[in-house]
Amino acid sequence: MIRKTAGVCGGRACIRNTRIPVWTLVVYRQNGSDDASILNDYPALTQSDLDAAWAYNALYPEEIQADICDNEADD
Repeated sequence: MIRKTAGVCGGRACIRNTRIPVWTLVVYRQNGSDDASILNDYPALTQSDLDAAWAYNALYPEEIQADICDNEADD
């Protein structure tokens, strides 16, 4: 459910065949959004997608944090 594709979102981990990076969803959660709110904002996602994102973040927290930091540096 999590894919890294060269040329898509900088090769960062994304949900399925979307351009929704895991790090974006993690930021939503860090900012206090619950799963229902995230699903409302991203209607193409399912609860299984979010579960996969949370599991990926639990396995690779350093990678996701680096992605978050890289995005903040781009702002």
